[in-house]
Amino acid sequence: MNFQLVVNMERHSPTTDMTAVAAHTLDMVRMADAGGFESVWAAEHHSTQTYVAPNPFQILTWWAAHTSRIRLGAAVVVAPFWHPIKVAEESALLDLYSGGRMDLGFGAGALQREFDRLAPGVEQSAGRDYIAEMLPAVKALWAGDHEHDGELWSFPSACSVPTPVQTPHPPVWMAARSPDSFELAAKHGCNVMTWAMTRPFSEVETYLTHFETALQNNPRDVRPLLATMRHVAVVERDAEIDEVVAALHRQLARLDHLRRNVGGVKRGFVDPLDVASIKNREEFARDELVHNLMFGAPERIVEKLERYRDLGIDRFTYCASFGLDPGRETRSLELFIEEVMPHFSG
Repeated sequence: MNFQLVVNMERHSPTTDMTAVAAHTLDMVRMADAGGFESVWAAEHHSTQTYVAPNPFQILTWWAAHTSRIRLGAAVVVAPFWHPIKVAEESALLDLYSGGRMDLGFGAGALQREFDRLAPGVEQSAGRDYIAEMLPAVKALWAGDHEHDGELWSFPSACSVPTPVQTPHPPVWMAARSPDSFELAAKHGCNVMTWAMTRPFSEVETYLTHFETALQNNPRDVRPLLATMRHVAVVERDAEIDEVVAALHRQLARLDHLRRNVGGVKRGFVDPLDVASIKNREEFARDELVHNLMFGAPERIVEKLERYRDLGIDRFTYCASFGLDPGRETRSLELFIEEVMPHFSG
């Protein structure tokens, strides 16, 4: 089982220096590059300082200039916000600049608030239709001249300039949770990235069932990869876990606010949070979060990860960003590299 890193630029207060946030994020990426992580992923989000990620290709090009071996993935390009030619060309340019280290991930989008601003009139639930049309178009543009006449986009013959370095094309991933999304990924031979959020391990088992069913329905010579993501905080003392959970509660409150598209967001900052409403939900109770997520001492993290490995998960995605203090974020990644990853080498 190999490891991937998700790290975002996060800014939760106007007093936080954005330059320092960017520097910390890059430090984390460099640590992952030197520490043996297979890949690092950059997200796409808009008009919120919870995730400062307006263009994953721009972020990944920045990281490419400061790393040597780690793969660089877009997780994910929100298909309704893009044009197929733009995706094909920007991803191919990143592949060129990085020496063939680019992975391209597609997603339907998660926040209706963003749709209301970048794709007015489009419901978030329609995002999968955009992936279904965009993905084959991007592959065709990478391969050569392609004329497109679809339901969502139409354009005369065009090709991607430049073309990717990797052949036949860079690895393509798709974010999936529902059976329909797994079917779409398998139909196009995509690797699959999943996120069980705060749900128990049984959710990961459900995703594996969806994955295997989709592969049976869409057989291919090469088996795609399955990745799953969890929030991670490796600690040296149990007393630190309460601080970790408090940070996650604040983040969950922000996301709840954004997903329900309620309340206000001023200059990108979410209005004051009702953290109590999150803490009082059964699924967000402290002990439930500690049990389900990767919070704990190195030996406890190893025990949890062994379940994922034994289940057959190909890639574990370490989500570092949920409002932790930067120093604690850095120390967690150090402990993971030094004391957890060696148990899974080879």
